Amino acid sequence: MTTQTVPAPRPEGTAAATPLLEASGVVMRFGGLTAVNNVDLTVNKGEIVGLIGPNGAGKTTFFNCLTGLYVPTEGTVRYQGTVLPPKPHLVTSAGIARTFQNIRLFANMTVLENVLVGRHTRTKEGLLSALLRGPGYKKAEAEGREKAMELLEFIGLDHKADHLSRNLPYGEQRKLEIARAMASEPGLLLLDEPTAGMNPQETRAAEELVFAIRDKGISILVIEHDMRFIFNLCDRTAVLVQGQKIVEGDKETVQNDERVITAYLGAPLEGATDAAASTEADQ
Repeated sequence: MTTQTVPAPRPEGTAAATPLLEASGVVMRFGGLTAVNNVDLTVNKGEIVGLIGPNGAGKTTFFNCLTGLYVPTEGTVRYQGTVLPPKPHLVTSAGIARTFQNIRLFANMTVLENVLVGRHTRTKEGLLSALLRGPGYKKAEAEGREKAMELLEFIGLDHKADHLSRNLPYGEQRKLEIARAMASEPGLLLLDEPTAGMNPQETRAAEELVFAIRDKGISILVIEHDMRFIFNLCDRTAVLVQGQKIVEGDKETVQNDERVITAYLGAPLEGATDAAASTEADQ
């Protein structure tokens, strides 16, 4: 018997219709290749939004445009109504954090130290204070360790705080990367294939963790190839094919769209669009 994760109710007072992230007309070209083509996407406060598509659809490239790793060729990205500067550290400071498709932990640092690295954007003490180790620095350091331990307790790794991150099982390394991203106290968390390589038990645990993060008031945008994971989690899902957003909506809308079916079956996108148009004309 298969266990299905049931979405938790939204946190009380969450305004799902309040825009948090607004990407408008985002285009990313590399020479003659257009990897992302005029993509619009909004994430509202309190939402979990999915981003799916075949390999090479432009999903991670779009994430890179949102987080300042790439400067979009065209278009704008706004967070809480303000245009984001295309610099990763400024995007993080503004309130957006992310994980990566490939785990990027500091292998020779402890679990706790990895999370502490994620808090650097919230540290107000300057270099001189750190060198002199004055009272302000010591207070900030103690507060940072306390918050880092709270995050480790949240993800269930507080008992491994002193372990080297390289010694963690794969699923726990994924959880640690999420905790490190959360250490920057984001309002929006971008997860790039958080269940890649996980077994079914680890995937179910990841679903529960994502719901728990949402219940802390953090909105989430997630790329994933596991359709069950996406449709269990997400309020809305957008589909990218060949760099273009072809559909966006709830589970039923996405699953029943002819263009999505065609894209995943490998038929030409043009044929899928024609089939969808014919289907809509018949209704």
